[in-house]
Amino acid sequence: MSRRRSESRSLSGLLSTSLQTQIRTDNFHNFYVLEPEELGRGRCGVVRKCIAKSTNQEYAAKCMKKRRRGQDCKAEILHEIAILELTKSSPHIINLHEVYETANEIILVLEYAAGGEIFNLCVSDLDERIGESDIARLIRQILEGLICLHENNIVHLDLKPQNILLSSLHPLGDVKIVDFGMSRKIESASELRHIMGTIDYLAPEILNYDPITTATDIWNIGIISYMLLTQESPFAGADKQETFLNISQINVDYSDETFASISQPAKDFIQKLLVKNPEFYIGESKLNLSTHPTTGIAS
Repeated sequence: MSRRRSESRSLSGLLSTSLQTQIRTDNFHNFYVLEPEELGRGRCGVVRKCIAKSTNQEYAAKCMKKRRRGQDCKAEILHEIAILELTKSSPHIINLHEVYETANEIILVLEYAAGGEIFNLCVSDLDERIGESDIARLIRQILEGLICLHENNIVHLDLKPQNILLSSLHPLGDVKIVDFGMSRKIESASELRHIMGTIDYLAPEILNYDPITTATDIWNIGIISYMLLTQESPFAGADKQETFLNISQINVDYSDETFASISQPAKDFIQKLLVKNPEFYIGESKLNLSTHPTTGIAS
C-alpha cells in the first residue's frame, strides 16, 4: 500500500489565538523517562512513549523540530497545540497533557493510546477480523471527534487509519484522533485551496484544487470504512498517477467478491460517501449522528 505524501506548506488557515497551555522550559528529562522505541514518525517529528517519574503514568511524547529544511515551523506547532486546546472536550481527540520547549524542539506530552493505530485492523493478514458492529462503533466515534473539529471550523485534512488510535486493542477500545499538523481553519472570508494530505486518501476537490470544506474529512470516513470492512485500500494504485486517476474517476471495487461477507447497508454507507460531489457528503457543515447512515451498518 502506497504511503507516499503530497505536501504543501502554507501558513494560511493556522490558528493564531493565544494559548492557554503553559509552555515549560524545564528540562523534560527531569520529569519523564523517554523510551527509545518509536510509536510513530512523520514529517513533523517523532512520537515515543514516556513515563512520568512522579506518577509512573504513561504518556506519548511528540517531539517536533522548530526548524525543518531551513524553515521556521514554530507557528505550525503552536497551531496544533491550539487545536488540541479547542477540542479538549472531545473524548475522541487525543488529550494534551503539557508542553515543553527546548532550544531546538517543542515536545507535546499527549495521552497514551495503548491500542495503536486502527491501520493495524485494516491489513489482510489479521488473525481475526473485527465485526461490523465494532466497525460501526469506531466510525461513530471518529464522527463524534469530527463534530468537535468542524464546530470550530477546523478541517483535519489528513484523516487516515494511521492517524486514528485506539485506547486499547484487547478489548477493543475507543477512538483517539491524532496528528493535526495538516489541519486548517476554514475562514468564511477566504477560500482554502491546497494540495495537501496523504496521496491514497486525497479527496477529489483537493486534486482539482477546488475550495476545501469540512466535507473533505467525510470523504476520508468512506475510505476508512472501506479499509476496515475489506482490508483493502479503495484507491491505491501501482504508482502515484494511477492512484490520482482512481480518485478522480472514483474507481472503487464494489464487486460481490470483495463485499461477500459485508452487509448491504455497510456497502451503501460507503457508496454514499465516496462520491465526487462534496455537497452529497454527509453534513457539509455539521454532522448529525442521530440520522447518520452508520446506524445502518449491521450491529
